Amino acid sequence: MAKGKRNESGGNSNDSRFFTTQKKGEMHELRMELHATEKHVKVDAVKKVIASMTVGKDVSMLFTDVLNCVQTGNIELKKLVYLYLINYAKTQPELTLLAVNTFVKDSSDANPLIRALAVRTMGCIRVDRITEYLCEPLRKALRDDDPYVRKTAAVCVAKLYDIAPEMVIERGFLDTLHDLISDSNPSVVANAVAALSEIAEASGRDVMKVSAAVLQKLLAALNECTEWGQVFILDSLAKYTPADGREAEGIIERVTPRLQHANSAVVMSAVKVILSYMELMGGGANIRSDAIRALTRKLAPPLVTLLNSEPEIQYVALRNINLIVQKRPHILENEIKVFFCKYNDPIYVKMEKLEIIIKLVTEKNIDQVLLELKEYSTEVDVDFVRKSVSAIGRCAVKLERAAERCIGVLLELIQTKVNYVVQESVIVIKDIFRRYPNRYESIIATLCDNLDTLDEPLAKASMIWIIGEYAERIDNADELLDTFLETFEEEDPAVQLQLLTATVKCFLKNPEDTQDMVQRVLDLATEESDNPDLRDRGFIYWRLLSTDPEAAKMVVLGDKPVIEDDTFRLDPGLLNVLIGQIATLSSVYHKPPEAFVVRRAAGVIDHGDDQGEDDDEGDYGGAAENDGVGDLLDMGGMSLGGGGKAAGPAGSSYETKAPMNKVCGAEKSGGIEISAGFRQVNGTITMEMQIENVSSPSEVKALAIQLNKNAFGLSPATQQIICNPPIATGQTGTATVELVVTPNMVAPPQPGQPASPMVQVAIKNMQTGTVFYFAVNCNLEALFTESTMERSAFIESWKSIDDQNELYGTVGDLPPSSTDIDKVINWFKANKMFFVARRPVPNAEGQEVVYFFSRTVAQMDFLVELTFKQGVTACKICLKTESSSYGLLAKQAVESMLRSNPQ
Repeated sequence: MAKGKRNESGGNSNDSRFFTTQKKGEMHELRMELHATEKHVKVDAVKKVIASMTVGKDVSMLFTDVLNCVQTGNIELKKLVYLYLINYAKTQPELTLLAVNTFVKDSSDANPLIRALAVRTMGCIRVDRITEYLCEPLRKALRDDDPYVRKTAAVCVAKLYDIAPEMVIERGFLDTLHDLISDSNPSVVANAVAALSEIAEASGRDVMKVSAAVLQKLLAALNECTEWGQVFILDSLAKYTPADGREAEGIIERVTPRLQHANSAVVMSAVKVILSYMELMGGGANIRSDAIRALTRKLAPPLVTLLNSEPEIQYVALRNINLIVQKRPHILENEIKVFFCKYNDPIYVKMEKLEIIIKLVTEKNIDQVLLELKEYSTEVDVDFVRKSVSAIGRCAVKLERAAERCIGVLLELIQTKVNYVVQESVIVIKDIFRRYPNRYESIIATLCDNLDTLDEPLAKASMIWIIGEYAERIDNADELLDTFLETFEEEDPAVQLQLLTATVKCFLKNPEDTQDMVQRVLDLATEESDNPDLRDRGFIYWRLLSTDPEAAKMVVLGDKPVIEDDTFRLDPGLLNVLIGQIATLSSVYHKPPEAFVVRRAAGVIDHGDDQGEDDDEGDYGGAAENDGVGDLLDMGGMSLGGGGKAAGPAGSSYETKAPMNKVCGAEKSGGIEISAGFRQVNGTITMEMQIENVSSPSEVKALAIQLNKNAFGLSPATQQIICNPPIATGQTGTATVELVVTPNMVAPPQPGQPASPMVQVAIKNMQTGTVFYFAVNCNLEALFTESTMERSAFIESWKSIDDQNELYGTVGDLPPSSTDIDKVINWFKANKMFFVARRPVPNAEGQEVVYFFSRTVAQMDFLVELTFKQGVTACKICLKTESSSYGLLAKQAVESMLRSNPQ
């Protein structure tokens, strides 16, 4: 993009650079072709425009010319023009209105394809003014004689709900969708179910309302609709709660044939329904137990068949099977051989197969499993070999009667003298010793013979633990430890900690020969080391040994709890949630949805409260490194400190509000529904929550909160949330959490990647003990400070920032207050984005450029240029920052402030 000459204010005099990226000759040629009389020339011209648009070229200047082509009976040309309109409608909302008459006319066309195309396009154009004209054509389309038009209109209702939920409810479109479930065409039924499901997720309320009559219609359509329609219907059935075990069994009988479907998504959705309903079947007194056994036998073959698919499908299937075998291991107990790894399996498939093998191993099949794992240990892939050796040890920990056979295989592997095999064997043998104390110590001599091969911290630490734990049975235990002490200062902290503990154990068991050694290691730990964990443990041991040696023996040499193989085993509550999410990303990540994605809550309507939920800027997926719910602090034993009330509104003519979004449903938090958002009050960053006690068995009086590491370094000033007054069942209350910025809570973005706005939260209900997790997007404007910048400094900063760190955008369909520059300046000031300068655009009548500056609490500066045009409800944005990873969040904050400017 060519750089325009900047004036003294730091702006760009060539504002057309936002949109013009082609030569004038090329645009002129396209414009002439678009006005050609020959149809094929006109079609080719629109195709050229679409091609340019697809590769990222800006062809918005041809908007009027392309729009003129919409008046045609050629359906191919009409589709192309509609595609163009969808792409540019937001940046040209006024011009898009010119196409409304064509949309309305096409919605009554004799050709059902054109009728459906018109309704679908209007639904895709997210412009409020277009929405007003969509309602009548949509109402007709929902009652159209042609099923293709009806099924297209059903999906359009969900799109309309996303833009204007009140309009959908007022016009009765939800009721019409319910009527379409009774439609004679199965595809229409499937699309109606899909639309209702999407609206239910967006609103957080059960708008599907599956009754007994609706249930029968869904089951009838299940046999006739397309495979993706079957997925939608099955997912809806999975959320339905049968009245009793008999009804559950009846539904399962109707769903079971789907297990034989060729589409793996249909198979997994059917499995999800059956697993959900099997719980009810098991609880019914009049339901035979052999019915469940029969179902168990039916579930195994389709799951096994999925493993004959492509590697990607295999991986997804294996992640789901991992959940299933944790919930019901008997389903695949006789199918362990199908999980044996093939030579050409990708490594990610092999790793998942190993996990399932360990979960399915029993005393009946342990011998063939050990033969298989021993074979894997000779592979060339080091990671896979390590995992295989580790699997042998986990089998020993899991099966007491097979432990000796597992140890025999490990000793054979140690004799291979392969470095990484020996080290992994030592690590797992340490776990076996912890599982079966004083039972297999005869192999310690073999381990000691391989000390020279140990060079990895975890292997060294494991061997040192064995030496310290069984020092009285190793004749030269002190000498072995002394060899490790020679490199104490260079060792990994984990090795140093084990050396310290092992040396103290050795001293307590043989004080005469090891007194000098223990004194030396205590000196190294307390005086030479700067590791706080090592120093603290060193001082504790020193104090124990110097004051009460007998107490030291009780502490250091006391009995240890026997370990179990709970690796990758999920909490029962989380497992039940994930079983209900089979065939979704949750079942692949093994995390609840709220842990890695926050849904946009623009369409939420709360009929029970005066306060609604505002728009959020968008959906954010994915999770940064180490951001899983497992990283959140365990709040099981948390003690609560003092709390405080929320501060008053900021000192401004406007009062900012936190953009509230539903972040946690009642079904995942013990009956509590939470909406949350961030804002700044009198210089204090706060997270505000609206808490609705939907079905919690007791009043919500106090909560404890913990934040995971996040891109902003936010953490709660106090972990206590007091609900005053307590929130009884059916009532709603609010709470404010004061936040502080802590450097050690910052999770920096990956290089070259935008910062994630997601802040992951763990909350504990102190009355019920329930711990639940959710994620909420932090709007960057909540972190802005009172810092301002002089005009001259702004110009210098603007010039010094590389053009690569510029972000551009256009915000359309703004409220009138956001095109009044004076009101924008005041509103931005209330949000701590401060005015610097404004100027008219040369040679562009009615255009004006305004500059703003903001700085976050983390000292990140953002320089903003806004271009307004008189009479146009849109604004161009140019943002520059050295903190490029946070630039997108700042741009979204500017867009959000423009849209939320109070009237």
